[in-house]
Amino acid sequence: MTMSSNRRWVLLATVSAGLLLIALDNSILYTALPTLVTDLGASSSQSLWIINAYPVVMAGLLLGAGTLGDRVGHRKMFLIGLVIFGLASILAAFSPTPEVLIAARAILAVGAAAMMPATLALIRITFEDERERNVAVAIWGTIAVVGMALGPIVSGLLLLSFPWGAVFLINVPVVILAVIATMILAPKNDPDRSKSWDLISSVFALVTLVGLVIAIKEVARQPSPLVIIAVVASVAGGWAFVHRQGRLEHPLLDFKIFRNPAFTAGVFAAGVAMFAVAGIQLITTQRFQLIEGFTPLEAGLLVAAVAAGTLPTAILGGSILWKVGLLPLIAGGFALSVPGAVLVLFNFDSNFGMLIAGLVLTGAGLGAAMSVASTAIIGNVPVSRAGMASSVEEVSYEFGGLTAVAVLGSMLSAIYTATINVPAGIPGTAAESLDSALALAHDRGEAGSELFSAASQAFDGAYFTVMIVIVAVLAVGAILTGFLLRHNGPATAQTDAVVSH
Repeated sequence: MTMSSNRRWVLLATVSAGLLLIALDNSILYTALPTLVTDLGASSSQSLWIINAYPVVMAGLLLGAGTLGDRVGHRKMFLIGLVIFGLASILAAFSPTPEVLIAARAILAVGAAAMMPATLALIRITFEDERERNVAVAIWGTIAVVGMALGPIVSGLLLLSFPWGAVFLINVPVVILAVIATMILAPKNDPDRSKSWDLISSVFALVTLVGLVIAIKEVARQPSPLVIIAVVASVAGGWAFVHRQGRLEHPLLDFKIFRNPAFTAGVFAAGVAMFAVAGIQLITTQRFQLIEGFTPLEAGLLVAAVAAGTLPTAILGGSILWKVGLLPLIAGGFALSVPGAVLVLFNFDSNFGMLIAGLVLTGAGLGAAMSVASTAIIGNVPVSRAGMASSVEEVSYEFGGLTAVAVLGSMLSAIYTATINVPAGIPGTAAESLDSALALAHDRGEAGSELFSAASQAFDGAYFTVMIVIVAVLAVGAILTGFLLRHNGPATAQTDAVVSH
């Protein structure tokens, strides 16, 4: 029986609330980290894993979670994920030690991994009308970007009046409401018991992705034996995963779905878009807090300009997809984001108004691409592969963000260290990071002013270089997706293609 229109849109709001929590927890600690590190006495290594335990574990579990949802039912997976997420939020909020907080963040990732594929799969199942589904998926795609942009803002607001644990406790009432709404509204889709969920494949996928992420992070920071171990583990896990999928009747990932160029373009677009969003957010919040003296809340509001540009084009893209097709929205969206990023590149240190315009324009282009990237992915697989397709998309999003933080963050630091001209009489530790330089510059009179000037100049040079990389990645995204979608028109914008077996 078809669900009434009002109930469908309320269900969309429910799954979007779950997605919003997941996205918020990706970025909400950017502004809360200094406070909780001080309170818990966390080391620099522990603070790194307080941030990274969440996205790393989630990326490793997503493929298995999506296919498991196909087997047991996406409604059940969403509910299980919500409960785990809520309980882990309470544990994180009251963590007495850094180790407990890291473990709580990892458990949060388990709940998020269970929820994420289910959110998109439930939309795919619930919205049977093509045009309605396009709009619903566009809204869904926008929530992820808005959530990441809101993370630093929400954190900054909470820290004005509450301890750092509030950034986790805010999840709990939303979880409770979402559980109730899901039990009332979500369709009880029939699980496919004929499918066998393969735990071994999930372990191989986890080892592959976690190993790759650790290798990227460590080699960007400082080459070490851990890099070799991580690379070997990732390669071995990847080989074992691919080899095993070819032998299974119901694989965790059916590589045949990538034969559809629209599906592949959607996956690539999701990763590139999140790489750009996370990269711009990371380096811009750092620069304006450390050099311009912005508060965490002010810096969060600044990067929210990207989300402001994203929202209208994401909704518009979903509503006109059936008319124009994927090509002008995905490839055209990336093409639009390139001049926006160029405006940021040439105005971040001189013209604040043009900087805002650049962030909004970049967001506008990425909003169009991201909203229909989701449609390209779930609309080009059969319903029986909805969970699998959703997982592939989420892995792409998460890995895009992780790569941005690992590569661009480390590049920013390395260029700063290599280019700063430390004034005479200032300890060499000033070259380690801008934070160190600012601490040394405090109360040093004229020498401190010279150090601040040198550090700011070096950091701005690093910012400029990293923005060039982001512009180049967006340009490649426009070209490659344009090539993949060159035969895609309005008639093929939403095709429930059947994957051959």
